[in-house]
Amino acid sequence: MLGDGALLALSFAMMIVGAFVFTNAVEWAGVRLDIGHGAVGSVLAAVATALPESLIPVVAVVRGSEGDEIAIGAIIGAPFLLATLAMAVCGVAAVLYRARRGGTALRLDRHTMTQDLLVFAVALSIAVALGAVDARWAHIAGAVVLIAGYGGYLARTVVRGKEQGGEEAPGRLFFDPSKHDPPNLGQIIAQLLIGIGLLVGGAELFVTVIEKLAEAIGANPLVLTLVIAPLATELPEKLNSVLWIRDGKDTLALGNVTGAMVFQSMLPVAVGMGFTDWRLTAPAWTAAIVALAGGALALLAIRRGGRFTAPFIGGWTALYAGGIITIIAIV
Repeated sequence: MLGDGALLALSFAMMIVGAFVFTNAVEWAGVRLDIGHGAVGSVLAAVATALPESLIPVVAVVRGSEGDEIAIGAIIGAPFLLATLAMAVCGVAAVLYRARRGGTALRLDRHTMTQDLLVFAVALSIAVALGAVDARWAHIAGAVVLIAGYGGYLARTVVRGKEQGGEEAPGRLFFDPSKHDPPNLGQIIAQLLIGIGLLVGGAELFVTVIEKLAEAIGANPLVLTLVIAPLATELPEKLNSVLWIRDGKDTLALGNVTGAMVFQSMLPVAVGMGFTDWRLTAPAWTAAIVALAGGALALLAIRRGGRFTAPFIGGWTALYAGGIITIIAIV
């Protein structure tokens, strides 16, 4: 059991390091392709934090066996944590740094945040509704809609990023030993491949260990993945939002969360619909419904001036804790 725990920790470390390496390389690829620093940064700040968990369902599906349960757990678990505990963390950060910031209200791009949360609500609602439909054609159609929808969202973000401009260049490429000139294309491609290798290898190791643990302790693989994977892969990355809130970069901080919510409710869900039976069981239903409630609470907080006050923080925390307790109780 201790050996499995060490392997689980190693899988998380591989996925998180892989996300950093991959994201840094893609940011530089975006610079080379001149698609706008602002667009690349704003999209990748959210998507990169979602990459580790997003690879888990892909690998699980390829592996077969109990892959469907692990895949669905990882897919639904991410929105569940992001819409509840991650929002609460942002609220706590605003309270902790209120003296430095001059208050607890978050200064946000309300239009962008509202758009993200509405897209998230629609996408996850589609996923929940189709989870009750036993029709393969409907699942495939839903996957196509979600992929097309995310493509439209991404295009809109890139256009806005080009219009806004003014963003600083990404940090130095990890695989570029020089400090005074931009990295070349070969260095960028090499780092991309290493990042992908770490992500896939970490996801493969995670799925293997979860299958062994589930069999050893007689637990449901879906529940193990739903609870463990988001805590280890999503929550640590959201500490970036804490630092950004401390520095007054509120739109960047919350966009890191809401952008990940959009991504996680569309592309991984499309993978689930396309390559699993997409039959949501009671634990998955519970997590999805709680995620929608957390998103609605976030939308209310933003529409009320971005004041992530104690009642909102308590609400998100209660939703997360209540969801976990309910999921464990109904298994």
